[in-house]
Amino acid sequence: MNLTDAPRSAPDVPETADVVVIGAGQAGLSAAYHLRRRGLVPAGAAPSGIDEAPRTYVVLDAEDGPGGAWRHRWRSLRMATVNGIYDLPGVEQPGVDPEAASVDVLPAYFGDYESDLGLAVVRPVRVRRVERAADDAGLLVRWEVAGRSGVIAARALISATGTWTKPFWPYYPGQESFRGRQLHTADYVRAEDLAGARVAVVGGGISAVQLLDEISHVAETFWFTRREPVWRKEFGPDEGSRAVAMVDQRVREGLPPQSVVSVTGLIRTPSLRAAAERGVLKRRPMFSRIVPEGVVTADGDALPVDAIFWNTGFRAALDHLRPLRLRAPGGGIRMDATQVAGEPRVHLVGYGPSASTVGANRAGREAVARILRFLSAEDERLPAPHGARGAGSRRGSSGDVRAR
Repeated sequence: MNLTDAPRSAPDVPETADVVVIGAGQAGLSAAYHLRRRGLVPAGAAPSGIDEAPRTYVVLDAEDGPGGAWRHRWRSLRMATVNGIYDLPGVEQPGVDPEAASVDVLPAYFGDYESDLGLAVVRPVRVRRVERAADDAGLLVRWEVAGRSGVIAARALISATGTWTKPFWPYYPGQESFRGRQLHTADYVRAEDLAGARVAVVGGGISAVQLLDEISHVAETFWFTRREPVWRKEFGPDEGSRAVAMVDQRVREGLPPQSVVSVTGLIRTPSLRAAAERGVLKRRPMFSRIVPEGVVTADGDALPVDAIFWNTGFRAALDHLRPLRLRAPGGGIRMDATQVAGEPRVHLVGYGPSASTVGANRAGREAVARILRFLSAEDERLPAPHGARGAGSRRGSSGDVRAR
């Protein structure tokens, strides 16, 4: 692999690794767990002086500490109301007070998990771009941290970057003229910041209705969605399986994934039933445009508001993969399970049908199994000098070794 044009890596970021994992949320940690179980060791920790060195991996995370997107959730999101957090693989969540804030509980759980299993997450490191090496023998993962930059030569990549860093802001005519406040779910901290205001809440997903309910206790709210949400009394495993299958079919066809909730609908929890009784869940069709003082409704009436709260979802944070030209004509990335179709070196975990905590766990296991099969096949074709280590070297087979 030609690395002559690559900047020198900082001491705490390796220059080579068989597998690079980007992101240390649920999906990234799941992948790291299965890499450890299959015998890979953190890059830089591989023993020297042996005939067949173990394969190596590194987890790069852009956050300052553990927890992934959970570090940024609003404080009012309690463990009792958080949406279905599945245990990280191999370690159960500790018993916690249901009223505890998820922003406190889950980052601590993730941090203990990283430490106890020796996953050796390197942070804060931001991956800027991933390229194919000049000889197409591997991948170049270019990173930055604190004004420094470098590159890792990798044989395979697991991108587990989620969606939180890429909020979706739809555009409506006149949006730039609005004199009030506009914020996205990613910006929300607490309802009190909107106390006494007239707030247009936009969106029909779980976050939208939960935050609509919360804000309605301190502000006057107006709820706008493009479509009438589908309400369900309950949500069983059959509905979940059908929803995941539909999302999976979309990504196999190279279409942008839809959220699972867009397929399953919403459940009327006790708090949402109470909100409906208070008249909060009175849905309005989307406004036609935005004016300096507010919005113009679908009926053409001017509605003054002080804030527009966009709960319009997120998109997959995959800009770092643009140099690989993975996008299909349909606008998404064509997938074969966790693998990018036609590119066995690149896997996406937490993308499409695996964009849930239980889905991420399963996808992490699947991605690791497929990557190891690919690396073994490569090793058979490309023998390296005796005892060689690093990206592109020949390895012995990885056993099913449980992480410490």
